[in-house]
Formats: sequence, structure tokens, C-alpha cells
Amino acid sequence: MRVLRMKCLRSDSGSSLVEFAFVAVLFIIVLLSVVEMTRMALVYTTMTQAARAGARYAIVHGGERTGSGVDGPSGIACAPTSCTQINTVVQNFASAGLLNTDDLTVTVSYPDGANTVGSRVNVTVSYTYDPLVSYFGSVLNKNLGSTSQGVITF
Repeated sequence: MRVLRMKCLRSDSGSSLVEFAFVAVLFIIVLLSVVEMTRMALVYTTMTQAARAGARYAIVHGGERTGSGVDGPSGIACAPTSCTQINTVVQNFASAGLLNTDDLTVTVSYPDGANTVGSRVNVTVSYTYDPLVSYFGSVLNKNLGSTSQGVITF
């Protein structure tokens, strides 16, 4: 009887199931975190490229945009909140990369005070990253930002 009881206590049945459960949970967490980090890199790269596309548009079209409408009488093509053409270019580029354009903030500034040929233009894009998996929301819910600068050529 004592030998049978000792045999039951030393039995390994079920231990592989418990070990698999621990390893499977850890594997899924690692897999999801790799997916989230690569998605975050994709979102950041898309946002950076959107800022570059907006700056490229402003560089090429900056000197042409004077007068009335969105353009102010001072010759500056737009205020940071009313650069509709540049904002549209940035949002179109960002939406192609699956970014939520509602969370995208675009700021355009002219450090030299004008949009004439040879003046600088800055396009700043910021985006609040929203993770796919809500488990990572507290850690990865960050603001990403990128600035692109250029000199108006036309």
C-alpha cells in the first residue's frame, strides 16, 4: 500500500500540460508584442514619410500661393491651422498607411516669415499611437512626432 502511494506521488502525468500552458501564454505575449512593435515602427515610418510629402508639396508650391482665400494678404501661404492643401497631402499619405487621420495633427510654419523662393518651411506631424491589443495600451499609447524641413524652390 505504501509503495502504491509513493508511486502516485511521483507520477508525472499532467506536468507536461501545465508546462505547455505556461510556455504557450509566454509565447503568445511575445508574439503579440513583436506584432505591436513592428506596427508601431510602420506607423512611425508612415508618419515620417507623410511629413516629408507635406514638406515636398510646400517646397514646390510655396512661392505660388499668395493672395486671398486660404492665403493671407501678408504673402505667407497659410497659418499653421489653415494650410488646407498641405494638410490634405499629409492626411492622404497617412491614410494610405492605415493611420487614423482623426488622431493626426499637422502644423506648418515658415520660420523666415514668408513663402517666397529661398524661404524655409517646416511641416510637423504628430500622431497618438493606438495599439491593436488593448493589453499594451498603457505602455504603448504614446505621441509620435516627426518634423520635415525644406527650402521653397518655386
